[in-house]
Amino acid sequence: MTNDPTISRTIDTDVIRTDSAARTTHKPARLLSLDVLRGVTIGFMILVNNQTGEGAFFPLQHAKWNGFTPTDLVFPTFLLLVGLSTVLSTEARLARGVAKSTIFLHTLQRSAVLFLFGLIVNNAPFFHLQTLRVYGVLPRIAVCYFIVGSLYLLVRDLKQRAFILAAAAAACLVGYWALMRFIPIPGFGTPTHEIPINDPDGNLVAYIDRHIFSASHLYEKTRDPEGLLSTIPAVATALFGILAGIWLRTSRSTMQKAKGIEYAGISFLILGGAWHLAFPINKKLWTSSFSLWAGGWSLLLLALFIYLIDIHRFGRRKNDRADDPTHPTIYKPALVFGTNAIAAYMVSEVGDSLLSAIHVAPGVNIKRPYIQMLNHTISSTGLSSLIYSLTFVAVCWLIVYPLYRKRIFLKI
Repeated sequence: MTNDPTISRTIDTDVIRTDSAARTTHKPARLLSLDVLRGVTIGFMILVNNQTGEGAFFPLQHAKWNGFTPTDLVFPTFLLLVGLSTVLSTEARLARGVAKSTIFLHTLQRSAVLFLFGLIVNNAPFFHLQTLRVYGVLPRIAVCYFIVGSLYLLVRDLKQRAFILAAAAAACLVGYWALMRFIPIPGFGTPTHEIPINDPDGNLVAYIDRHIFSASHLYEKTRDPEGLLSTIPAVATALFGILAGIWLRTSRSTMQKAKGIEYAGISFLILGGAWHLAFPINKKLWTSSFSLWAGGWSLLLLALFIYLIDIHRFGRRKNDRADDPTHPTIYKPALVFGTNAIAAYMVSEVGDSLLSAIHVAPGVNIKRPYIQMLNHTISSTGLSSLIYSLTFVAVCWLIVYPLYRKRIFLKI
């Protein structure tokens, strides 16, 4: 999802394994499953981000605080795929003879552009300095991408690189837990003593964010779900993707790779579930238990998609290739989003902001009549909310589809 800063007409995730640990002519088979999973993730992200209110079906809402719903899986899955794609993209460029220093500068550039896109998405269409939100999904992706991309370049030629990266992920999770557990919060008390470790406002994440920005700059006024400190365990999630990318580039069979990812996913679920007892799963704080729990489900999804699409070739022709532009129809809806992920996300976020800002009458934005019509026609508020969000997904898909049809893939 991040390649040369140009408009590309090829999907650049085909990789030749040339790392110093194993310099062979082995060329891992391209995995169509990665693009499909990325597309499904983006499509579901747009769907859940555009529910119309509290009446939405429970699985399509974020957990209010502690806990987990399918909606909470979207962002960590996308972030894990960012890490995975970083390995594939980096190795492809190294195989073409691109210098590490050049790749690092491009990593820095792409991170800066992503961060800028995040500011646009967060604040469109008005951009008032008094309410400018800096934190957000794309800024967090930008920071995580820069950190893990730089770290991978740094340790890539070391024999123990996987161990070093796994240790870095563990340090992020344990270090974050220690900060949240042992540092007293002025005005609230010590976590697990005077206040719960995940107290909504009396936690270190919220305390730091309130002292960096005023309430008008935070998504939830007293805190922000993409705050500064909680980016630490999010980096661990991206590192899980880096490790998965390293694993997928080995010379093992596709079945062995899928099984390894499956076993890792199960292990993460066990660890995350156990840690939940002391440090509850919480997406808004991105707790260490959440990082493991969501990472486990993300890896299991990845393994499932590899099993179905790359191994059992469900819905595919006998001799098709993953880079074949004439993909089976069953995968095209996902690939439209998966091959232009950032473009699709920005279309959805900026589009919703514009629809909310354009008014057809005082206090009535342009999308309100359609929502009211659905609410009056359908007795179930959950179903009407789902129909509206599906309509919005379809419109976004139609906007992005011409890029896919013309084989234009926007790369930062």
